[in-house]
Amino acid sequence: QVQLVESGGGLVQPGGSLRLSCAASESIFNFYAMGWYRQAQGKQRELVAAIPSGGRTNYADSVKGRFTISRDNAKNTVYLQMNSLKPEDTAVYYCNSASWDGMSTWGKGTLVTVSS
Repeated sequence: QVQLVESGGGLVQPGGSLRLSCAASESIFNFYAMGWYRQAQGKQRELVAAIPSGGRTNYADSVKGRFTISRDNAKNTVYLQMNSLKPEDTAVYYCNSASWDGMSTWGKGTLVTVSS
C-alpha cells in the first residue's frame, strides 16, 4: 500500500502563503487522482483540491483563485500552493490517493494555522 507523507504546514499570518507537499512512496501515475482534504476542529473533512491523472483540476469554492494544486511526477509529489490565507483556512490538511480500483489512502496530515 502506498504511503503518503505531508509536509509544509505551520503558523502563518492572514494574507500569507504556504506550500504543502505530499510525497508518495510509489509513482503517482498509479493513481486515478491525488487530492488535498482538510478538517477543521469540530467539522467534517472536506475536499480542498484534486488533480486527476489525466483530467482537469478541481477546487472547493472557498479556495478557488487562492489555492493551486500541482504534481511533479518525477518526484512522486503533489503540492498545494496556498495564497491569501484566511483564519478559516486553519485545519489539518491531508493528502489522499485514489486508486483505479477504488482504494483510498490517507497521509497523517499537516497542521495549518492562520492567525495574527
